[in-house]
Amino acid sequence: MKKIIICGSISAADEIIEIMNKLELMGFEVEVPEGVKRREIRDKPGDSEKERADIKIKYDLIRGYFEKMKNYDAVLVVNPEKKNIRGYIGGNTLIEMAFAHILNKPLYVLYQVPDMQYTSEILAMNPIVLDGNLEMLK
Repeated sequence: MKKIIICGSISAADEIIEIMNKLELMGFEVEVPEGVKRREIRDKPGDSEKERADIKIKYDLIRGYFEKMKNYDAVLVVNPEKKNIRGYIGGNTLIEMAFAHILNKPLYVLYQVPDMQYTSEILAMNPIVLDGNLEMLK
């Protein structure tokens, strides 16, 4: 496994960039979400659900990332605490995980699987929990 695509909330952009840099130093080719790479997306979070949806539509963020995922060996979910939920995985990340699962990609989560309303769906995809240890990817 040499090519890893990272999924996670745009609110975790700084941590995603940090993880990307560490993985690149370990010799991996890494892809991150457009909203992490492109400030014009990250800096326009939108005040409403409609505005956030419009940004996703304008930049074709969902379909575009699914297409990229096909070309990577594994998927890593960066899931730090958010909204007072340890290991938070939001809706967009959940659908990215499901797509990875359908593609039979190895699926890793950086931190423990959260206790959320869709925890059973996450667990059913059988992700490997790294507990913050990127060395487990070697």
